[in-house]
Amino acid sequence: METNLSDKKIAVLLSGGVDSAVAVHELASRGLRPDCFYIKIGPEEESEWDCSSEEDMEMATAVAARYGCRLEVVDCHREYWSQVTRYTMDKVRSGLTPNPDVMCNRLIKFGAFDEKRGHDYDLIATGHYAQTEVIGGQKWLTTSPDPVKDQTDFLAQIYDWQLRKALFPIGHYMKDEVRRIAEREHLVNARRKDSQGICFLGKVNYNDYLRRYLGEQPGDVVDIDTGRKIGQHRGLWFHTIGQRHGLGFGGGPWYAVKKDVAANVLYVSHGFDPAAAYRRDFPVHDFHYLTAKELPASVTFKIRHTPEFHKATLEQTAPGCYTVHAEEPVQGVAPGQFCVVYDADHHRCYGSGEIAWG
Repeated sequence: METNLSDKKIAVLLSGGVDSAVAVHELASRGLRPDCFYIKIGPEEESEWDCSSEEDMEMATAVAARYGCRLEVVDCHREYWSQVTRYTMDKVRSGLTPNPDVMCNRLIKFGAFDEKRGHDYDLIATGHYAQTEVIGGQKWLTTSPDPVKDQTDFLAQIYDWQLRKALFPIGHYMKDEVRRIAEREHLVNARRKDSQGICFLGKVNYNDYLRRYLGEQPGDVVDIDTGRKIGQHRGLWFHTIGQRHGLGFGGGPWYAVKKDVAANVLYVSHGFDPAAAYRRDFPVHDFHYLTAKELPASVTFKIRHTPEFHKATLEQTAPGCYTVHAEEPVQGVAPGQFCVVYDADHHRCYGSGEIAWG
């Protein structure tokens, strides 16, 4: 965490979870008293959803009071459902695999919030597991020491001005250290479970989220190796490339390996880790640069929120467009996913681009 914060005006985004609570503690332990904000984003008709926002608000209120911080609720409901939901539905309707949490950070936590209240502050602090470092006079997004919790992949699409204002007070900790601090300080949410769903959806199931806005569109499921129809899907948007669990077809295991959007056909492959589920080379377009505006030839990358980084070389094909050549085959590469690129030591994050059809 940055060392000279005494002259900075800091806003903390409190979610109700343990991570942002310990972020407040870290700042308070340095004699700072940041202003706390709870971003209110709930489903359009909350009575129809299993939403945990009321409990979140209670937790956030208790934490702010514990450290004598002012708490303000900022309503970003309209921005979330018009921007993040629209992005998600447009992508899945096109057969792509979007990441709503990535765009939530860019458009809401560091976007709409900044427009409404954050512009009055020098820094916006969150409970993300990520770090920043000034290297060569420039501020970089760098990884957390906790490989399982590291969230730089979710932050790789924020704008450079948003990165300059970002502060991650717990980014240097492991998750179990954060839990121990919360228990030592007797924070009200010390033992609260981490949220598992999409950002701000609470306990809402992702498929229910899709079904509400897109409905169902049944189509054939075809064995790509034999051309045999093995069943029907309820909508291509309910399936992701590389998916194994939840397909619901007998004689498995089956892996989702391809989507034909025009024909509304889901192709699957039979067997254990079939070759059809892996790729070594794939195109990436619209690369979003965080700090440096060019990429080295040798990098590491990830395409989903996992601890593993993959080694690769990059071949630039046009401005902001690359072909990724992975050293080893990568499972579940899907158009619409973000390919997040790091240096060879997977320390500095360069940004991310969207995987294209290829």
